[in-house]
Amino acid sequence: MGLNALLQNSFRCIYNHSIIVFIINRYKSLLSFNQIPERETLFFWNCLISQHARHGQNLEALNYFYRLVTETHLRPDAFTFPAALKSCKLPTHVRKIHNWVLKLGYLSNFHVSTSLLHAYFKLGSMGDACKVFDGMPVRDLASWNAMVAGFAQNSCASEALSVFEEMQRRGVVADAVTVTSLLPVCAPLGIFSLVLALHAAVIKYGFDGDLLTSNSLIDAYAKAGFVSDAREMFDRMPERDLVSWNCLLSGYEQSGYPLIAFELFFQMKGSGVQPDGITLVSMASAASQIGKARIGRLVHGFSLRRGLDSDRIFVGNAVIYMYAKLNDMVNARSVFEQMPRRDLISWNTLIAGYAQNGSAGWAISAFQELQEHEEMMVMGQGTIVAVLPAYAQVGSLRQGRRIHGLTVRSGLQSDIFVSTCLVDLYAKCGRLKEAQLLFWEEPRMSVIPWNSILAGYGIHGQGAKAIGLFERMEELGVEPDKVTFVSLLSACSHAGLVEEGQRLFQFMETKYGIVPTVKHYACLVDLLGRAGNLDAAHACIQGMPVKPDASVWGALLGGCRIHGDVNLGERVFKILSQIEPENIGYYVLLSNMYAKVGNWRGVDEIRSLVKSRGLKKTPGWASMELGSEVHIFFTGSFSHPLSIEIYEELNSLHGKMKALGYVPDFGFVLQDVEEDEKEHILFSHSERLAIAFGLINLPPGTSVSVFKNLRVCGDCHTVTRFISLITRREIIVRDAVRFHRFKDGVCSCGDYW
Repeated sequence: MGLNALLQNSFRCIYNHSIIVFIINRYKSLLSFNQIPERETLFFWNCLISQHARHGQNLEALNYFYRLVTETHLRPDAFTFPAALKSCKLPTHVRKIHNWVLKLGYLSNFHVSTSLLHAYFKLGSMGDACKVFDGMPVRDLASWNAMVAGFAQNSCASEALSVFEEMQRRGVVADAVTVTSLLPVCAPLGIFSLVLALHAAVIKYGFDGDLLTSNSLIDAYAKAGFVSDAREMFDRMPERDLVSWNCLLSGYEQSGYPLIAFELFFQMKGSGVQPDGITLVSMASAASQIGKARIGRLVHGFSLRRGLDSDRIFVGNAVIYMYAKLNDMVNARSVFEQMPRRDLISWNTLIAGYAQNGSAGWAISAFQELQEHEEMMVMGQGTIVAVLPAYAQVGSLRQGRRIHGLTVRSGLQSDIFVSTCLVDLYAKCGRLKEAQLLFWEEPRMSVIPWNSILAGYGIHGQGAKAIGLFERMEELGVEPDKVTFVSLLSACSHAGLVEEGQRLFQFMETKYGIVPTVKHYACLVDLLGRAGNLDAAHACIQGMPVKPDASVWGALLGGCRIHGDVNLGERVFKILSQIEPENIGYYVLLSNMYAKVGNWRGVDEIRSLVKSRGLKKTPGWASMELGSEVHIFFTGSFSHPLSIEIYEELNSLHGKMKALGYVPDFGFVLQDVEEDEKEHILFSHSERLAIAFGLINLPPGTSVSVFKNLRVCGDCHTVTRFISLITRREIIVRDAVRFHRFKDGVCSCGDYW
C-alpha cells in the first residue's frame, strides 16, 4: 500500500470513528438502532460499548455486548472485552464475560486478562481473580501489579505482600505502580522495614523523582507513625502538589500533633496551594483534638468560604464530628440541618455525638428521625454502635433489647464493636450477669470487650472481681491499653481498694510501659480522695509530670465534699473556676459543702456568683422504664398523672421510716429555710418520686430499677435503704457515677460511693 493510500485509510478510520461517536452521543434518541451506519463492523460495536461504559450507562453497554455475541456473526476482540468489563457491577456479569474470554482464547492477551483481574478485584471477588491469574499462560508486569493493587484495595495486606514476594522470587522487576500499590499496606501490617525496603527500591530503580511515588512514600511513613521521616521526604521534594500537603497534614493529625498540622495548613495556603475537602477533613479532626471551639469555628468558616461543605457530604460529616468532639451539639445540629444532602454517616455521626455528650434523649430522637427515612434505614454497624450508648445512658433496657434482636437477625452480633456496645448496655442497665454472658460468648483476643466488662464491674462496685478478671486477661495474653487501666482504677475507686489501685497505677508503667495520662491521674486522685487521703491526693496533683486539668482538680473537690474539708475545697474551687468557669457542677459542690456546715453566707455568695455568670444548675431528674414507656420525674414536680398517688405512697413510707429511726440529713438542702421546709425539699427528690411510682405499679416482690442523672444525695441513699427494708424489695438505683443495689436495708456500695 502506498503512502497516499495509507493516509487516506487512516483518515477514513478516524472520520468513521468520529461519526459513530457523534451519532451515539447526539442522535441516538432520534435514530433507531438499525438505521445507524457501519453497524455490521466490529469497530462500530466496540465504539458503542465503550461510549456507554464511559458515560456510566452500564446496563446498556452490557446489553450491546450480549447482542454482539448472540445476534451478529462478529466476535469480540481485545478491545471489546475491557470496555465491557468496565461496566460490570456484579460478579456474575464478569463471570459471563470471562466465559467468552476463555471460549475465544483471549486469556493469553495481557490487556484482556489484566482487565479481568481489575474487574474481579473491583467487586471484591478475590478468589475469581486468583483463578484468572493462575490460569494465565504468561504474565507481564501489569498483571502482577493488578494482583498487588487488587489485594491492597480490598484490605488484604498480607496477600498483597505475598504476591510482591513471589514477584521478587520470579525475577519480575517492580516499577512505580508496584511500589505505590504496596505502600498503603505497610501500616496495616506494621512492617516499617518494608517501607524502608520499598524506598530503597524507588531510589535504586530511578523513579524517586516521580511525584505519585513520593506522595505514596510520605503517606506510608506518616501512617506508620514516622512523621519526622515523612517530613524529611516532603522537604526534599523538588515538586509538591496538593496530595503531598494532604498526606503530611493527615500524618501529623493522626499521630497526635494537631498544632503542627495547623502550622502546615497555613504554610500550604501561603505557598499558593488551595486546600480541598480532604484537607478540611484533616483540619476538622485536628481542631477537635486541640479542643478549642474558636479553632473549630475557624475551620468551619473556611469550609463555608470555600463552599466545600455544601456539595461534599464527607466534609459536612467531618465538621459535625468536630463540633461533637468539641461538645457543641448546637452547631453540630446546625451543620447537619444545612447540608443539602446527607448519607447514613451523617446521621450516625449526629446520633453518636449526642450520645457522647450526654444528650441521650436527643440521640434517640435523631435515631427515630432516621428510621423515617426508609431509603437510608439499613441497620448497619455504625448506626447500632451510635445509638446503643444512648439507650444505655437512660437505662432503656427494653429498647436496647429490641436493637439486640435486630443485630442477631442481621448477623451483626459477632461484630466486636456491636457486641462490646451490647455488653456495655446490659451492664449499664443493671443486668451485669447478662453482660457477663455476652462477654464470654464473643471473641476476646481484642482488648476492647475486656475494657467494656471491666468498666461494668467498676460501676457495679465490684472492684475485686475487676482485678480478678484483669489477671485472667493477662493469663490469656491479651495486652491491656490505656483504657484498661482507666477502667481498673475507676473500679478500685468505687470499691475503696486504695492499695490495689496504687499498685495497678505503678504496674501500668513498669510492666506495660503505658505512660499515665491525665485521665489516669484523675482516677488516682479520685481513689485517694474518696478514701479520705486528701493530703496524698493533693500531693499527687502537685507532683504530676503533666499539667492537671479540670477532671483532676474536680476529683479532689469531690473528695473534699465527701469528707467536709471546706478549706481545701475553697482553694481547689478557685483553681477550677479559672480552668472551667462555666461548669456549674463545681459551684454546686462547694455550695453543698457550705450548706453541710451551715455557712449560709457562703451558699449565698456562690448563688450570686452563679447568677452573675449566667449559669444554670442542671435540673435533677430520675427515670423508670415501665413496659414500653420511660417515665421521667423532676425534683419537686407534680406533672406526672399519678403525682397524688406517688406523694401518698411517700407519705406512708416516711412515717414508717421515722418509726424505724430515720432522721433527715439537712446538709443536702442548699436553702436556708425552716427545717420542715427542708424536709419537704428532700421529700420530693426525683429518685424518691421514681421509686414510689415503681412501688405503686409493679407487682409485690418485683425489683424496682431507677436511673438518676446526678449523683444520689446522702439522704436519698439512706431513705432508699429504709424503703428496701420496709417493702422487702430490691431497689436498683444507677446514678451518674455507679449502681446502688438496696436489699433488706443494705446497699451494695457499703455506703462508700
